[in-house]
Amino acid sequence: MERPGGRSARVRDAVRQATLAELAEHGYQGLTVENVATRSGVHKTTVYRRWTSVEGLIADALELASGEPWPIPDTGTVDGDLREITRLVRNGMDPVATAFVAAGMQNEAAATALTGFYTARHTQSAAVVRRAVERGELPADVDAEEVIRVAVAPLYYRLFVTHEPVSERDADRAADTALAAARAGVL
Repeated sequence: MERPGGRSARVRDAVRQATLAELAEHGYQGLTVENVATRSGVHKTTVYRRWTSVEGLIADALELASGEPWPIPDTGTVDGDLREITRLVRNGMDPVATAFVAAGMQNEAAATALTGFYTARHTQSAAVVRRAVERGELPADVDAEEVIRVAVAPLYYRLFVTHEPVSERDADRAADTALAAARAGVL
């Protein structure tokens, strides 16, 4: 049985931090088990035994990250909250996030972990929509998580499909479009 905070937890944390650092420096294509082992101070055979591959390292980092809290804005209005969420997504697209998506497109374990990560983020973010329903800003039957998915989808399309830059105005427009659809009863 693993003890919380025991050696196993310390090893996992060291490997996770090393994975994130390597992804930030070298991206998905430059990630190697050997470099993660060296950076983490964990023997290479231990890393291979527990994580088996770079995709395993990425999947584990995503699994851990999905349990971490996401900063949920509370501006007092659904308009402001949804715009803050899309801006957080826009500003959070760094080499590590890009590497996670790239790994998810190439490996089933990483894809499953990526789905879990985004499901957790959407569930947490949906709190802004539920608050809006309580305040009477949105219809009671709105699908809170779908509003979040619709708000962030255009950002991911630009970033990962067309490789276009995403301005703050683009992020705001995506939030406004999702909000209009929610108010119209589409979502």
